[in-house]
Formats: sequence, structure tokens, C-alpha cells
Amino acid sequence: MDQLAAMRIFVAVAEAEGFAAAARQLASSPPAVTRAVAALEERIGARLLLRTTRSVRLTEAGQRYLADCRRILLEIDEAEATAAGVQAEPRGQIAMTAPVMFGRLHVAPMLLGFLDRFPEVTARLVLLDRVVDLMEEGFDVAVRIAHLADSSQQAVKVGHVRRVICASPDYLARHGEPETPADLVHHRAVFTSPLANLRDWGFGGRGGSRIAPSAQLMVNSSDIAIAAALEGRGLTRLLSYQIAAELRAGRIKIVLADYEPPPAPVHIMQMEGRRPSARLRAFVDYAVEHLRADLARLDAETSSASRPSQPPAHTRRDVSPNR
Repeated sequence: MDQLAAMRIFVAVAEAEGFAAAARQLASSPPAVTRAVAALEERIGARLLLRTTRSVRLTEAGQRYLADCRRILLEIDEAEATAAGVQAEPRGQIAMTAPVMFGRLHVAPMLLGFLDRFPEVTARLVLLDRVVDLMEEGFDVAVRIAHLADSSQQAVKVGHVRRVICASPDYLARHGEPETPADLVHHRAVFTSPLANLRDWGFGGRGGSRIAPSAQLMVNSSDIAIAAALEGRGLTRLLSYQIAAELRAGRIKIVLADYEPPPAPVHIMQMEGRRPSARLRAFVDYAVEHLRADLARLDAETSSASRPSQPPAHTRRDVSPNR
């Protein structure tokens, strides 16, 4: 039996979780299926399945081999369809990761739209606020909000997001709106860094400095920082997409826009070195189109919502944090 046929049998056994069930699906006999898997294990030199009288389970090596078999067999099917002049319909699984809040607000809606368009595709979306190694952790695609170093991955820029300082109108009415970064020493702040020693903000533009406001609260959740800002507990620094809804509703206001550091680029990343499958090509094209449109709209909204830092003289208030 050739190796590709043995791989198809192994996939059927793993998915059916049994030799008899796989044999029925393949119109074969249980002994023939058992012999094929045993020969495959001998060829590879590793146990792929753990067999008991009641169940069949994948070993760790079997789990990795199953993922590779599915990918290889799918690529072969797509190559044959292309050679026959048939447009391959995207199918199979896409594994994707993205930052938690960006994933919830932008990636998940886009992904659901893609699945509606290509019903033969399945997806696994994992939201993590950390840098993910695509190869080691088994992901096809990642959204990354950062300047990228050289790597073995290819990236497509889909836009950027601003690093903005913001507060509720109520807080600014009570404590005054900062005119320059130096004014922040008179304000309270909510910090979103998980690092206990990172309690200052860097500025670009005309500022080019680092300022440390008084930290009333430090959290590792953007949602909590937004809630605290909406309650008037102080200024906070966030990425512009995180406060888009609050900006539209007038519940939060951006300050010190002239002093913002350079915006953070948003990329869609995938592994290099492999010919991407039809489903991956279709997905990346779809994701680039929709995320670019989302981020362009977001940039226009947040830019129009930014106001000059200096309020009229008759509306300025005491900026003491104790008021």
C-alpha cells in the first residue's frame, strides 16, 4: 500500500476514533485498516495510536502527524483540482490568533463573514495578548499590532492604530484638560501595563519626553481601564480602536493628540516557506480587504474626534488631583 493511501486510512481511524468505524467509512475490513496503520507506524518509527478494547486515542506524535496528514492530503486534492482545470473551493481548517480586544471587535466579525462565504472552511480562533510563535503553536495566521522585526514570517500591513491619552468629559471638566505632557504630573492616571515598574508615558511630536502621572490604578485589562476612565477616575492611554465606541458616543475624549507617539502598525502574518493552500489564500485576501476597511474607518473617526489640546481660557479649571 502506498504511503498516501495509508495516510488517508490513518486520518479516517483518528477521526472515527476506531478501526471498525473507519473500515465502514472506507468500505474496507477492520483487519486491513489495522494492518495499514501498523505498517505506517513501523515506517515512521513512532506509535501514532493508543489502542484499548474500548477506544483508540492519538499519541502526542499522532496528533502532530494527523495535522500534517490533513494538510498534505488537502494540498494534494487542491493540486489535482487545479491541474484538472477546476477552481478549488476553499475547505479545511484555519487556525488564527489575535490580540484579545482587537480580536473580539474586529477579527471575530470578519472571520464569521468569511465562514458564511466559504461554508466548507472551519476555523479555530485563539485570542491572546502575547506574541505567538506560529510554527510552534500551530497557527496559520496571526494579527499583530506592532513594529515587526525580521523573521521567517511574511506580513501584510492592513493599517495602524494610534496610542491615545483619553479621559471622560466629566473628569476633564473637574480637573482641566492638559495642554502639554508636562501637565500630566498634576493628573491622576489609570495604567494598563502589566509591568509594575512601567509607570510613565512616552511622547512624540513636539513632546519627545517621558512623563509619570500619579497612578491611582494599574491593571492588565483594557476593558477595566476604559471602565475606570468612564467613571472619571483619571486619564488612561489606550489604542484608538479600544475606545472607538466611547468616542462615537461622546463618553470619552482624546487629549494631547499633538504629542502622540507614532501609531502602531497592524499586520496579518503567516508562515513563509510553504505554498499557501486555497483556503489560506482566500482567507488572507478576505481578511486584508475587510480589516483595511475597518481600520481606515476607525482612523477617520478617531482623527475627527481629536480636539486641540488647549481649552478656552474661561473654561480651564484647577488641575489639582485632589479636587
